[in-house]
Amino acid sequence: MQIIEHSIIGTRSAVLRLRRPGSQLEFVLFPMLHVASPEFYAAVTQRLRRCDLLVVEGVRGRSVLAWAITLTYRVMPANKRSGLVVDNIAYRSLGVEVVNPDVTTAEFAQGWRAMPLRYRLQLWCLLPVVAVAQFFGGTRRLLSPEVELNDLPSARDEMYQDSEFADHFERTFAGDRDERLLAALSELVRTRSSERIDVAVVYGAGHVPAIVRGLVDRHGYRPRTAEWLTVLST
Repeated sequence: MQIIEHSIIGTRSAVLRLRRPGSQLEFVLFPMLHVASPEFYAAVTQRLRRCDLLVVEGVRGRSVLAWAITLTYRVMPANKRSGLVVDNIAYRSLGVEVVNPDVTTAEFAQGWRAMPLRYRLQLWCLLPVVAVAQFFGGTRRLLSPEVELNDLPSARDEMYQDSEFADHFERTFAGDRDERLLAALSELVRTRSSERIDVAVVYGAGHVPAIVRGLVDRHGYRPRTAEWLTVLST
């Protein structure tokens, strides 16, 4: 199942609707990118207003670590020729109930400190390199096949799946956060399945394969329809 698609017309994100027999509650997954065209965020905002509950990503609080990590993509719109903007959706101003099950900066820092020192040093050394590369080549990468994502492991994923570094990286940046999210979604299934509501799950595209697998395996929800939104046109 394709989640982020690249083609000659540009890069698109698939908004996925998941249903299961016997439940009135439906999940609508919005695979997000940290930077995109203003039109992409406007299209997402328009659809979120029609939902009944928003479950949104966002590490709560501020820290130097979070600032440094987010700098790697915040530099992209600084290149005015890119035409890109950082995700600017004000979720709590949309008139829809918002739930944020993500970790706090303190919890994220705790997971970061659990990573061996040698890997943390490697990442600190990589951050400025990535930021410079994103400033000059972020738009080109966003319009390349490299950005594609589906629900199956990529060749790169399979290459590094047994890597100790990859294991620590996944646990720190995704694993614990995905579990927190799936626990929140499970609670909604338990308490609100009889309600005819659309629950929007607005998380980074990289989290979406785990979300889909979790909803399929734990609750029998399956993707039934998809709507493509253009992230950036060529």
